[in-house]
Amino acid sequence: MDKILKRYYQLKQKNKEIEQELSELRASILNYCSEQSLSEFEAGGYQARLVLQERKEYDGGKLYEALPDPEVWRLLSKPDSSKIGSLVKLNVITEESIRDTYSIQQVTLLQVDKK
Repeated sequence: MDKILKRYYQLKQKNKEIEQELSELRASILNYCSEQSLSEFEAGGYQARLVLQERKEYDGGKLYEALPDPEVWRLLSKPDSSKIGSLVKLNVITEESIRDTYSIQQVTLLQVDKK
């Protein structure tokens, strides 16, 4: 069990280092795209593409007030975009009833593919 714990710890540390480096590389790529006004480019046999995506950020207090039934709130317990989307699709709640409970956040996704 000692070896397993040691290896787990080592991998978690390596994962942190990899996540940090990915974050730095992503920032460099986004900065380059911004400076060059690009949404996609190719370099060294790789293609990078920026995809803009909108995400809803829900306000818990406003959402609670907008929901018709406290039992529905218990299903959520906290604002969760995927659960809220499912409740809308199932017609448990309407998009209109929660219209003022969220703000739209622009998120830029980075996709890099090998050509």
